[in-house]
Amino acid sequence: MERKNIESLFARAQGLNALVVGDLMLDEYLWGKAERISPEAPVQVVDVTREDLRLGGAGNVVNNLVALGCRVSVASVVGGDDNGSLLRHTFTGKGVDVAGLMAAPLRQTSRKTRVIAANQQIVRIDRESREPLTRECEEWLIAYLLEHASGFQVILVSDYLKGVLTPAVVRAIMAVGKEYGIPVVVDPKGSDYAKYRGATILTPNRKEAEVASGTKISGLNGLNQAATMLMEQADLAALLITRSEEGMSLFRRNGAIVHIPTVAREVFDVTGAGDTVLAILGLALAGGFSPEDAAALANIAAGIAVSKLGTSTVSPEEIIQECGRGHKDSAVKVKNPDVLAVLIAGEKVRGHKVVFTNGCFDLLHAGHVKYLQKARAFGDLLVLGLNSDGSVRRLKGENRPLIHEEERAHLMAALDCIDYVVLFDEDTPQHLIELLRPDVLVKGGDYTREGVVGHEFVESYGGRVELVQFVDGKSTTGIIEKILQRYGA
Repeated sequence: MERKNIESLFARAQGLNALVVGDLMLDEYLWGKAERISPEAPVQVVDVTREDLRLGGAGNVVNNLVALGCRVSVASVVGGDDNGSLLRHTFTGKGVDVAGLMAAPLRQTSRKTRVIAANQQIVRIDRESREPLTRECEEWLIAYLLEHASGFQVILVSDYLKGVLTPAVVRAIMAVGKEYGIPVVVDPKGSDYAKYRGATILTPNRKEAEVASGTKISGLNGLNQAATMLMEQADLAALLITRSEEGMSLFRRNGAIVHIPTVAREVFDVTGAGDTVLAILGLALAGGFSPEDAAALANIAAGIAVSKLGTSTVSPEEIIQECGRGHKDSAVKVKNPDVLAVLIAGEKVRGHKVVFTNGCFDLLHAGHVKYLQKARAFGDLLVLGLNSDGSVRRLKGENRPLIHEEERAHLMAALDCIDYVVLFDEDTPQHLIELLRPDVLVKGGDYTREGVVGHEFVESYGGRVELVQFVDGKSTTGIIEKILQRYGA
């Protein structure tokens, strides 16, 4: 899972439409100090110093998706009370489409109040309705799904067993998901997962998986047994079981199993971590990630979420930063074209002169480095367009390149003179040049200005072409010939 692909996912997020269906609630936090015992009863007295009201349940999934840049719609039923109106107002303020949100006069909107002192919950107070939807509400919600589902790239189902996700509503979700080929990602509850038949993937935690499977999960054997039972029960293509400090385990219908270890960090609160997993997993699948990569990304996000107190969101910047910890020096410079175009536009707004050059750079040598150092001197930052493996083969023959494109990209990114590296698969970088609009276009001295791809385009808006002489006697072909001479026998 490359950092550049994660950046591209978040760059595309604003073009993805996600629908969240499930039980909505408000999470209220009362923060204070507990330094006295009540004279009325042997209980702590909490002096409240701060109050906080957040979206909870399916609302926290919505909140996470909004924080990730998605366009979000919500479908649910709340009470016809002040809390229901507050939920609707909060969603509208975040740009969430509430056309699928119905207010039922006889229902009570869920509100959970947590009293916290010294970073510990003292007590939780719940006010809510748990009975299933009335037939009228159920039919209204199903009608909304049937009418609007085709406009979404992913459907996220957040079940807290508060009555919104009746069997009929869940069947309707699965039906529209199948009809339009939309991934349906479910955070399940209860003991019967058969009602989720047709889902793309389920994301129970360990305790939920134990309840639904009737199997105590202790060790990998118990985990595998529980997963097998749940996949058969719900006829699943994939199942992701979150296992707290032990990470996550992804099970596929083809028998493949991937165990994803967690990143060690201080845990403050696991509240809402499952909502974060659901949001990231859904976004990644909608963005074309494999289930394995989507699960790995969700695991990283969950680790960030539990390091915060209360139901919290995780930002793209936090996830990208966490993903880059392993190899900051090189991975942070390698970008996909869509992300790089935005970055370069920002650099130009700041008045920076952008230099562009391109090449295969197979078997890096001193001639390459000196050429790139000279190119960098023409401006404030240097972008290297790197030929992909397929492009190199078409230019150099079937025996090239010797070094894989990802390895070449990280090698080039490790050079101080290079600010960004971007791969391109075409025979020429013309499209890339038109996308980035560099101020200076640099090529080797064996070219003429007229022979440089993109020169007309760059010069059309006032840019220029610079030719740099290569160091004599330094070439990849020469290195290959020397190796063959010495070791060919």
